[in-house]
Amino acid sequence: MYTDTDRCVRAVQSKDARFDGWFFTAVRTTGIYCRPSCPAVPPRVENMSFLPSAAACQQAGYRACKRCRPDTSPGSPEWNARADAVARAMRLIQDGVVDREGVPGLAARLGYSTRQVERQLGAELGAGPLALARAQRAQTARLLIETSELPMGDVAFAAGFASIRNFNETVREVFALTPGELRARAARAGRSEPRVPGTISLRLPYRAPLNPDNLFGHLAATAVPGVEEWRDGAYRRTLRLPYGTGVVALTPGPEHIGCRLALTDLRDLTIAISRCRWMLDLDADPEAVDDQLRTDPLLAPLVDKAPGRRVPRTVDAAEFAVRAVLGQQVSTAAARTHAARLVTAYGEPVEDPQGGLTHLFPAPEALAGLDPETLSMPRSRRATLTTLVGALADGSLPLGIDSDWEAARAALNALPGFGPWTTEIIAMRALGDPDAFLPSDLGVRRAAQGLGLPSTPAALTGRAAGWRPWRAYAVQYLWATEDHAINHLPV
Repeated sequence: MYTDTDRCVRAVQSKDARFDGWFFTAVRTTGIYCRPSCPAVPPRVENMSFLPSAAACQQAGYRACKRCRPDTSPGSPEWNARADAVARAMRLIQDGVVDREGVPGLAARLGYSTRQVERQLGAELGAGPLALARAQRAQTARLLIETSELPMGDVAFAAGFASIRNFNETVREVFALTPGELRARAARAGRSEPRVPGTISLRLPYRAPLNPDNLFGHLAATAVPGVEEWRDGAYRRTLRLPYGTGVVALTPGPEHIGCRLALTDLRDLTIAISRCRWMLDLDADPEAVDDQLRTDPLLAPLVDKAPGRRVPRTVDAAEFAVRAVLGQQVSTAAARTHAARLVTAYGEPVEDPQGGLTHLFPAPEALAGLDPETLSMPRSRRATLTTLVGALADGSLPLGIDSDWEAARAALNALPGFGPWTTEIIAMRALGDPDAFLPSDLGVRRAAQGLGLPSTPAALTGRAAGWRPWRAYAVQYLWATEDHAINHLPV
């Protein structure tokens, strides 16, 4: 995108917010970088240059604009739609892998050498993994400075900086303000969210349109008691994070998603935000998705009626895989009951003064020793569950945001009891493949028949070739034709 100068110039001159996060505008005469929708008067064309990431702008010596705050724009949708090494690396960097494991850890997860990873990221994004992680630390620091009353020393280490000196220098370099000036500026502008003791409140941006009905409806309707709940207009759930645990409350809004986090260790803030954005699919490009789906005349009315549907995902791929097996050939209520029993028996207790959450969902290691005879389900499904849990626990089945989608499908299909439906629902909601498709799903087939689309799996798959690479989103529109709780924002 950023190499198409004419298109970038048109986006900047029209202040088109759809391109926020796709590229950044660096202004040579002022030394600042902006998002395309910056409200300031657009600079002269000859003074503009376009870069693919905030890290590339910072590495080139540009400071973040104080008006449009480009560091807080939605993430590039490329990293959700692609499955190559660069996209997988970006998803891992956003999840804090470089801060926790360094560049060698990132390279090991991708199966490349550190030199190859640095070369590929530098060629495509204009910055290496360390610079990209530094830009993310700067954004986290800004969030903590502006939305909390933490001492600056605590902010520095919570954001991932190795020293207070490095924190101060980075903030001044990136934002052209000291940490104290940033906090004072935010207070004068009234940017802070209402504060609840022990929590951090912030706003999660997204590209409009966003239809919250199926997104929050699905999460609330399938919520596992003790782990998830809908309370006071927000979806709440517990989080297992690298340094501790957390509870998040996510509230849909017309311009942003309200996010309130309570963490046992503030070093998990960046990771928690990244996982919440991933779960709600907030970095999607709804215009591109909907435009493609509208090319099918039978699907177009559904898109026009309620555009901007997202794919509800998960904060933990292993958790979702277990829940997918529990949900095989049973109702939503039965799947919740099975999951709740596992949570009570094997989940780690947590405290939630603000609500009714009680446990983390059990980790695969905790479930590895469960007695299959205690599970009230058919013997074949017990074998499927215990085999899955064993593979997750011993690391022979790695599932996560960095997974190679086709390799993960092959590994899942090799497990007993895994058919196309289970594999594809995991690919869709746990791995984030935007083209995952469920032609054998009963709800999809009923919706297809009602619309006049082919209803047999083979014929529907053939028709859906025109929806690629967004078939996972087409499934959301097809599911929405039924009057089911997953399609309605809870009251």
